[in-house]
Amino acid sequence: MPIKKDETGKRWVEMEFITPGTPEQVWRAIATGPGNTAWFTKTTIDEHVGGRLHFDFGPNGASTGEVTIWEPPFRFGYVERDWSEGVPPVATEITVTSRSGDRCVVRMVHSLFASTDDWDDQLEGFESGWPGFFEVLRIYLSHFAGENAASFSVMASTKADQLSIWRRLTETLGLAGANVGEQRNGPQQPERLSGIVERVRQDDKQRFIALRLTAPAPGIALIGTYAADGSANASMAMYLYGDVSLWRRRRAARRRGRAQVAKLVWRNLQTPGLTDASGSAGQKDGRPGSAHIMAHIHRRV
Repeated sequence: MPIKKDETGKRWVEMEFITPGTPEQVWRAIATGPGNTAWFTKTTIDEHVGGRLHFDFGPNGASTGEVTIWEPPFRFGYVERDWSEGVPPVATEITVTSRSGDRCVVRMVHSLFASTDDWDDQLEGFESGWPGFFEVLRIYLSHFAGENAASFSVMASTKADQLSIWRRLTETLGLAGANVGEQRNGPQQPERLSGIVERVRQDDKQRFIALRLTAPAPGIALIGTYAADGSANASMAMYLYGDVSLWRRRRAARRRGRAQVAKLVWRNLQTPGLTDASGSAGQKDGRPGSAHIMAHIHRRV
């Protein structure tokens, strides 16, 4: 939706979507640290008005805020004052409305006050960065609600066009031409990704696939490319669910696998102009992993 404005200088974008789950399940996912970590990024939240909120994006930075609304399980809000250099504070309000059939309508509003349109691009970036993560949230609430996660993400930027990067990325991962409902199996090495294609989206600004994983463990993978001012960004985030003791035993293997997957995704692309790659991981205590829509996604990485 376009940016909205009023006479006070308030500017905002709003998003609304339907997700599976009871209000209590949705609330845990959007208003608690473990919940956000299971489908977005590593997060800690003090669960009361005035409490501290912290989004950790690993090597891509962090954002700290303050809880301003705490009305479980229907209304949650916070403000981030230092989400980027020299910018006005941005406020986020999320409301949850129950629907029949264990479904909820989630409405999210990002707003700030400014006398000029200098920050409109950032607001638009907030809005365009969320769709892939909302798909992860839906899958999480449908199949893994209440579970903690181990997660990591890798990303890179290149001067090549988005479509060519998308083709290389999906071919490398065994996802070329993927259709919703298909079972897809990636290459054996370094570690096979297998799962059901839950969502495919493509347009001139972003392309992504949401995959419900069956291997290397039950989980979700979000794989996408994003157009950004004459360049393209590619990223993959994985959220793996399961027994805590199992993940502790596999911690070393997971770290090795993270490096291997990063190598598979980025180096195997063999794309001229690849300029940056980074990875971040969440621990399973806790799960893994907004500075918004992964700071990098908000800024289109």
